[in-house]
Parts: sequence; C-alpha cells; structure tokens
Amino acid sequence: SFGSTNDAYAFRMMGLFRQSGMNFVACPTENLFLQGRQDTYPKRRGLTRVKEFVDNNINIAFGQDSIVDLWYPAGSGNLMNILDNGIHAAQLMREEDFPRNFDLITYNGAKLMQVEDIYGLEEGKPANFIVLDAPNAFEAQRRRVECLASVRNGEYLFMKTPRTYDTELDIARKTK
Repeated sequence: SFGSTNDAYAFRMMGLFRQSGMNFVACPTENLFLQGRQDTYPKRRGLTRVKEFVDNNINIAFGQDSIVDLWYPAGSGNLMNILDNGIHAAQLMREEDFPRNFDLITYNGAKLMQVEDIYGLEEGKPANFIVLDAPNAFEAQRRRVECLASVRNGEYLFMKTPRTYDTELDIARKTK
C-alpha cells in the first residue's frame, strides 16, 4: 500500500524508516498482479516505492513468495525473472542502478534476514552461489540470461551448458 500513498506522507515516513533501520521486501510479480487488480483506470502498479528506498539508503529486497499457488499461479522461484520485472516496474534503469540492482536479490535480502555474516563470496563462508551466462552484471540484466549452475555448500545442485546457435554459415561449413 505504501506505493499508493501521497509524496508528503511517504517522504516523511522514509525518514523514519531510515532512522529505524527498517528493511522491506517487495515481490514484484505478485505485487503487480494482485494489487490494484480491482481498480478502474488509472490502475495502481501495486509495487512499493522501490526506487525511492534505494535512493534513500533504505534496505529493500526483491523476493517471490508464491510458486504455482492461487495467489500467483505463474510463480517459478526464478529470481532473475523477479529482478527483471522489478527493475522495470520500479524504473531502475539509470546508469548507476545496473551495478547495484543485483543487490535486490542478493545482499539486501541477506541483510534483512540478518545472515550477512554467512552470506557472500569470501573465505570461510558457505559456497552458495549461481553462475550466470554473462560477462558482467549489466549484460546479465540486459540479456536476461539463464542460470548455468547453482552451487550450495560447495556442491553443484545443477549445471548446464550455455546455449549455442548455428547460423547458416556454420551449417554450410559443417556440411562441407
């Protein structure tokens, strides 16, 4: 509902949120689907003030709490999909946003769950991470890449090879 409040109230509350150290979670796909669905036009987007939280150093994370259920039947648990929907809906496409957008599905969640001491890629921490098919964070977001591997406690949960594509030239070379 905070996304539907007026600016005067919202910015006064954000000052209090920042002072208190409160954390927030937005579920972009569920919020967009469920909230405002009974509105006539103009329809509310249903998402809280993500960009304003980011800009005001108020911790916010993206998540998905519905996986193939009655509230959101299209949920899959794919956080890259959640990130893609969230950064579009929250309009986090400024140059300075791309390097920190991944924090919305990684470090920010660890902070709000108070597991920062065991989260991250550092010596002595559990080896929990995913491998994306991209050379950097910007390309991963721009190309909406697939997850190539998931590692939990140093063990592969799954691994797949990157997709390959043949062009007509490749096919012609292979047939010669």
